[in-house]
Amino acid sequence: MKTNIFLTIFLFAAISVSAQADLLIKHSGDTIKGSVVRLTEYTVIFKYAGEDAENTLSKYAIGKIVYGKSGRVEKVSDKIVIHSENDWEKVIILEDKSYTAGLTKGGEIRGQTAFINMQTGNTGDKKAEKKLKMAAAGLGCPFVFLTSDKSTVGHNSNDLGGTQNIKTGVAYKY
Repeated sequence: MKTNIFLTIFLFAAISVSAQADLLIKHSGDTIKGSVVRLTEYTVIFKYAGEDAENTLSKYAIGKIVYGKSGRVEKVSDKIVIHSENDWEKVIILEDKSYTAGLTKGGEIRGQTAFINMQTGNTGDKKAEKKLKMAAAGLGCPFVFLTSDKSTVGHNSNDLGGTQNIKTGVAYKY
C-alpha cells in the first residue's frame, strides 16, 4: 500500500514538473509563458503555452529565460538604457527586420550630411550614421532598423561636385 502511494506521488510530481512552462522575461517587463523551441544568433523561437504555432522574438527584446523543467535561468541580452541624445553611442543598428520582433516602433528617423560639405565618402557615411543614432537616442530608442542608405558622389550629388550621405530608418524601443 505504501509503495502505491509513493508511486502515485512520484508520478504526480514528475508530471507537474514536466508540465511547467518556460518564462520569457522581456526588457519591457512583460512575461511570456510557453516553451522555447530553439535559440538562433539573434532570435528566440517559442510556442505560447497550450498552442502549437511557433513565434519569434528578437533576443534584444528578452532579458532572460527561466526554463520550467530545470529552473535554469539563461541571460539573453542586456537592457540598453537611453537617457538622452548624448547616449547615441549605445544605439544599435539592426540589419534584419526579424531583429525587431517584440520591440515597439518609436518612429521614422533620418541622418544626413549637409548638401554642401567637405566630407569624404567614408567620413560622410560615419557622420550620417551618427546623426541617425542621435535621432533615435532623442526619441529614447536604443535600436534602429536601417531602411535606406544612400550616398551620392560628385556631379550625381550636386552641381558643386560634393558628397552627400543620407540614412533613413525606423527607431525601436522596448
